[in-house]
Amino acid sequence: MARSGIGAPVPRLEDARLLTGGGCYSDDFRLEGQAYGIVVRSTHAHARLDSVDTDVARRMPGVLAILTGADVVADGLQPVPHVPQAMSPPDIKLPNIDGSPHTVVRPPVLAIEAARYVGEPVAFVVADTISHAKDAAEAVRIDYETLPPLKQVVVDALVGEATRTSEAFAGAAHVVRLETEIQRIAGVPMEPRAALGVYDSVTGRYTLYAGGGAILRPKKEVAIILGIEPDKMRVIAKEVGGNFGTRNFFYPEFALVCWAARKVGRPVKWTAERQECFASDYAGRDFRIESELALDEEGTFVGLRATSVSHLGAYTASFVPLTKGTQLMTSLYHLPAIARAQGVLTNTACTAPYRSAGRPEVMFVMERLIDLAARAHGFDRITLRRRNLIRSTPHTNAFGVTYDSGDYVSTLEQILALADWQGFDARRNATAARGLKRGIGLGGYVEAQSGAPNERAEVTVLPEGILEIVIGTLSSGQGHATSFAQLASEWLGVPVGTVRLVSDDTDRVSVGGGSHSGRSLRLAATTIHQASLGIIAKARKLAARRLEAAEADITFADGRFTIAGTDRGIGLYELAARDGPIGEAADVDSRVGSYPYGWHVCEVEVDAETGVVRIDRYTAIDDVGRAVNPLILHGQTHGGIVQGAGQALMERCHYEPESGQLLTGSFMDYALPRADDFPFFTTSLSEVPSGTHPLGFRGGGEGGITPALGVIVNAIVDALADLGVTHIDMPASPERVWSAIRAASTAAR
Repeated sequence: MARSGIGAPVPRLEDARLLTGGGCYSDDFRLEGQAYGIVVRSTHAHARLDSVDTDVARRMPGVLAILTGADVVADGLQPVPHVPQAMSPPDIKLPNIDGSPHTVVRPPVLAIEAARYVGEPVAFVVADTISHAKDAAEAVRIDYETLPPLKQVVVDALVGEATRTSEAFAGAAHVVRLETEIQRIAGVPMEPRAALGVYDSVTGRYTLYAGGGAILRPKKEVAIILGIEPDKMRVIAKEVGGNFGTRNFFYPEFALVCWAARKVGRPVKWTAERQECFASDYAGRDFRIESELALDEEGTFVGLRATSVSHLGAYTASFVPLTKGTQLMTSLYHLPAIARAQGVLTNTACTAPYRSAGRPEVMFVMERLIDLAARAHGFDRITLRRRNLIRSTPHTNAFGVTYDSGDYVSTLEQILALADWQGFDARRNATAARGLKRGIGLGGYVEAQSGAPNERAEVTVLPEGILEIVIGTLSSGQGHATSFAQLASEWLGVPVGTVRLVSDDTDRVSVGGGSHSGRSLRLAATTIHQASLGIIAKARKLAARRLEAAEADITFADGRFTIAGTDRGIGLYELAARDGPIGEAADVDSRVGSYPYGWHVCEVEVDAETGVVRIDRYTAIDDVGRAVNPLILHGQTHGGIVQGAGQALMERCHYEPESGQLLTGSFMDYALPRADDFPFFTTSLSEVPSGTHPLGFRGGGEGGITPALGVIVNAIVDALADLGVTHIDMPASPERVWSAIRAASTAAR
């Protein structure tokens, strides 16, 4: 395959293997003699465990072990660690108003005294077959004493510019308010979770086969839970069938299979069923936000204040959505702001960062406030945005976050042209002729890309004509094997098909933060570039000796060293074949962030008689700093738009308030968008180099979803504005849209 470097739309190298069954997902790992585990889960949202009776189940055929909370205590297993990763840059601090520290509540791997959500692991049954394990699991008898629902505030912070914002509101000509729910949604990656644990009694070493967001983090966390040294723990992961953030945090089953393997002396395999995933996977979003935007007579934004309540679930898995959402609440606009940020524990499964954690929530609020202000006070919604955009970068917002670089005004004008905003009236008239309502929505966004700051790349030119890259950024479908190969092709001149990526085994990968927060490409580019320069320096010396020339006379281009002014030369792979492997490693500790941005426009058609919404046109422009593979970036934008539309229109995790039972526990109850719900998207990339990255890169995986919630709802409300509808909470299902139309009609009488 020919060289294809930075900027080339190279088709993904992984796809042929994956589409022909050559992948290895977590459930594909199988070892001789493996046993099978089933998790017995709580059927109550909050209940005391008066007894867990396993006597009958233990005597059933094929049962090897049944582990309970009592065994957790007896063996001294630690709770699941709360190990917030160091971020680059650090998230803004959210100190409690009263000066107290945040409360952290860590889950045990099996409930010990009480169950705190429906789906919490209570017992782990291990048997010789999956059928035997299921039968025994059904025979475990648990005596529950139900308890009242828990609601505990663990974070209560106030940040921003209190004095300036209060003064601005006191003198404002206009104030618009919005109180809204950003509903909880399920991550539902295509591949259900699975894990296989092995214990070697001779070496005392454990091995975990499980895909997720990383391999080094679960290695550390299983070691903490089991009370072993990290070098006694190995983690292997091959393909990961989707993540979106819900797999970046630790799950009890990772420790359970390893612990059980030691107990029974055999490998232990556990694979989730889809209903288990709905009940126990980390969920996303789940915010309640009250907000106010103040404007002067001309429409200049003079202040923003908000209270964001993040529902964390039963335990404190992560504060990231709350912190990241709070710090970017002002979006692309210049204004003082103050925000109260609260994190609350409830008797539900935990929430964790889900694609673009925290930012779609606050971008939704900001863009809805702007449209509300335009509609209520007679402003043009585009003019409002133009008037208040940040005009120059770097820019430090009201919460102390400095955006690195960007041209927000230019990209706004580009999206209006790309979406043919001027032609909307004609399309609206054509839609009206068919008895439907048509609306158009606009929204901008800014993203925060940070993540674990440390990464290492080990790059080696092998004699067999392979360039091997060992790096700790585990892919879950982002196309790392292609994009990273393009980086190597750009700097070392090797064909992309000769690059081999290794990121799946902690015995090979020593440093790495995994894939989250848009960090993978940014840190991989830095380390691979540095390592490539080192390889070129080493290989130049070897080439000079082989070509019998002075090192200063040796030039390098397109994978080949030549004597300047002659055609005599030698290729990089030929050098390795003659002199042995040529390798170099590079480390990075990046404590600065990157802030992608962009604009989206959506047009919808709404049937006012039924409330059915159809997306007819969707246009997006996203700035990625510098595009490595435009084809992959456009694909990620498409996927992000679909995920955003899913939340805007149909997705919702719903717990019954009285009992805490999950009512959306399967795909019979939880709606997902499908391909025929969408038109072809029009997407474009902007490339304003990042001012904080040595090569100008920004990540591009989250821009598609970040503005989508607000853009789609803005379009729906615009379609129904002449009927008196001013706002619709998500998901804007047909029932909700129909009810909003009827409520507006009633209010107008």
